[in-house]
Amino acid sequence: MKPQRLTNPFPFSDDNKRYQTYSWYLKNRFGGKVFKVPLNVDLGCPNRDGTKGSGGCIFCSAKASGDFAGDPYEDISRQFDEIRGIMHKKWPEGRYIPYFQAGSNTYGDVSLLRDLFERALTFENTVGLAIATRADCIDREKADLLAGLAEKTYLTVELGLQSIFDKTAQLCNRCHTYEDFLRGFGLLRERGINVCVHIINGLPGETREMMLRTAETVGQLGVHAVKIHLLHILRGTVLAQMYERGEFEAMTQDDYVSLVCDQIERLPKEVIVERVTGDGARQDLIAPLWSLKKFCVMNSIDKELCRRGTWQGRLADDVQRR
Repeated sequence: MKPQRLTNPFPFSDDNKRYQTYSWYLKNRFGGKVFKVPLNVDLGCPNRDGTKGSGGCIFCSAKASGDFAGDPYEDISRQFDEIRGIMHKKWPEGRYIPYFQAGSNTYGDVSLLRDLFERALTFENTVGLAIATRADCIDREKADLLAGLAEKTYLTVELGLQSIFDKTAQLCNRCHTYEDFLRGFGLLRERGINVCVHIINGLPGETREMMLRTAETVGQLGVHAVKIHLLHILRGTVLAQMYERGEFEAMTQDDYVSLVCDQIERLPKEVIVERVTGDGARQDLIAPLWSLKKFCVMNSIDKELCRRGTWQGRLADDVQRR
């Protein structure tokens, strides 16, 4: 007798996922496979060049979180063609979203930004645009530029928040407050621009309750999407020095999986969950080494949600009523 297939109660899924994946959303919006092509235009960051701080956030790699993006010494069209070519072998019918990933991609002159973004929209089979930046690199002029792009294409602006707690931000050398984040976020939201917020689980000094509170708060902001990251401890970072001195411990896989499931339950079902874990460059990763088995982590999250009989948004109304 064949085992009975369990019914998935979550509406925004056509497989075993009990949360709204980015892949599912894009497939249903565009009618087929769509994937991001990560680019690096080396615009820098105010937290690295001395404008706000130096050295960047304590967890940020030398490539400014663009370890899997293109070569900044190459033109963006060449970067796009090279990375797209690799992905095209796996998804020959796929379409593309150029993804300005590394650094803070609204940290520059508006005319330069307009040229870069408009060029990316001309790339073959492009159906959208994703731009990663910091909330304190958004002002009215740049928000207006982004609003113009959003009228032409499916645009998502990604903001690295990581935690709503200013104590954590200070320890991480983020160099802007949660209030600063809300100002930049507000400029985007009032123009109807899709925003994806990044959060990190496992930051030094944070409790489970703090990490859960960050996810709950972000979920109630009206975001388009969220990325849930595991803290990766990478060689050459200040974070690695802290870890080697024994100032904090890396999360265990069991604790991480349990926490992510708690966070997913509390996110409104309409919010796209673009990531439930992240990638640390294998050659640079110090801990946690279990994160290298990315699909095992993702499968464990799926299994735990099923074991609980739960899904994304099941507790979102409880959060809203508080």
